[in-house]
Amino acid sequence: MGIPSWDDIVLIEHGKNSGEPSVVKVNCPDKAGLGCDLTRIILEFGLYVTRGDFSTDGKWCYIVLWVVPRPSSLKIDWESLKSRLLSACPSCLILSYFNQQSSCSPPPQVYLLKVFCLDRKGLLHDVTKLLCELELSIQKVKVMTTPDGKVLDLFFITDGMDLLHTQERRNKTCKHLGLVLGDYCISCELELAGPEYVGQQDFSSLSPEVAEDLFSCKLSHKDACSQVVTSKVARVNKAMITVDNVLSPAHTLLQIQCTDQKGLIYDILRTFKDLDIQIAYGRISPTAKGYRNMDLFIQKRDGKKIVGDESQVALCSHLKEEMLHPLRVTITSRGPDTELLVANPVELSGKGRPRVFYDVTFALKTLGICIFSAEIDRHSTSDRQWEVYRFLLEESRGFPLASQQARSEIVERVKGTLMGW
Repeated sequence: MGIPSWDDIVLIEHGKNSGEPSVVKVNCPDKAGLGCDLTRIILEFGLYVTRGDFSTDGKWCYIVLWVVPRPSSLKIDWESLKSRLLSACPSCLILSYFNQQSSCSPPPQVYLLKVFCLDRKGLLHDVTKLLCELELSIQKVKVMTTPDGKVLDLFFITDGMDLLHTQERRNKTCKHLGLVLGDYCISCELELAGPEYVGQQDFSSLSPEVAEDLFSCKLSHKDACSQVVTSKVARVNKAMITVDNVLSPAHTLLQIQCTDQKGLIYDILRTFKDLDIQIAYGRISPTAKGYRNMDLFIQKRDGKKIVGDESQVALCSHLKEEMLHPLRVTITSRGPDTELLVANPVELSGKGRPRVFYDVTFALKTLGICIFSAEIDRHSTSDRQWEVYRFLLEESRGFPLASQQARSEIVERVKGTLMGW
């Protein structure tokens, strides 16, 4: 396989007709977890993978993904997407090192965005939407509402374009925020985050009962308001994984059939990355009647198959948990207040899931529910770390938060938005 020029490492071809998928082709040296990193970026841009092909010989890989915006009205900066995908690809110049180590890059710098403004419905989502459009990722947030109807939003953000160190990029960000907020904006400041954030993560102080409800592997059947079981979730329970060690002499074949949902490909590849499992060849078929079929030829990092009943059962269990529970949503009482909690697993690399804050604030905005305060924390269980989003909700006539029915509707809308249902 010849070495392509830098411009040919990532190619994006657009469909001839409106609504047709764009085709993303990546042709570069391989590295552990590359598929996960690429699909994470695609998810971050709000794109949905309709089908895909993966192929690698362990040194060089070729990946083709057919993608469409979700929703279809979403505007995509394709040049920026190409640049981000290129940044995730190993350089051809360091190909000789890949059998010994994966390429490491320093963590991105964290900046503090302070937005002080008058409160209004949907404010938090409008700010979050703009940050996504500007390719600014929220790492941590503190949202506080004052008694006189003002809001102080503290966003700790990183820049996908790696340009926030320039005054031009910082001024542009504040200018766009001013245009979005209009007369509601009182002040906007953007600076490098201080030592109170860098190298430090806040860990949540959840009660044992709430933690059990949120992180339990099994869906809770105790309350209608707690992790609501919709018909879609019931269908995920029927996910099937077949393990075949006969067809290929060098690889284990996994045949997966499951309900399609937002971020499904990313969740599966994230699981493989964290378990140090590589895909030699994979085919992701288009959705048929709401279901997804995948054929994945895999092996462990040492080049061996997945053998033994215990290893195979453990792998299938991990995958089914990620297909069934990629995100956890529940509502609980926090003293006199009502709190919405959303949790997602954190990659071993420390990265959380893209667009969770965006989706939750969008769901609440569509329901007409105001957010009194919001935070992003981390929570550790016995086997993994979680990113926990906490929202204190304000009472409204349409959704009396003491009502079980209202709570169930909120959870179902938030979960449906997160899963793309």
